[in-house]
Amino acid sequence: MKKVPIRMCTGCKERKEKKALIRIVKTTQGNIEIDPTGKKSGRGAYVCPRIECIESLKRKDLSLAFKVNIEEEEFFTLKELLFAYLENSSKGGSR
Repeated sequence: MKKVPIRMCTGCKERKEKKALIRIVKTTQGNIEIDPTGKKSGRGAYVCPRIECIESLKRKDLSLAFKVNIEEEEFFTLKELLFAYLENSSKGGSR
């Protein structure tokens, strides 16, 4: 039997299966973006696909996960992207 990867949500701190979470990645170029495939190279952090978890994300927690300081503007842009991604996926889009 194959081992199921478990990851922790950066928002609510619950441990869940990796495929049930949204991966956020800091690419090798230093960009922070959503990784719907879960296979982009770079440091990753995970968040539940729930509004509550995205709202509870803290810039400090993501900065620690990515081992880099995230600017406030970049953090708010990322949260907007996550909300848009969540809305698109609930309408039958990818994920």
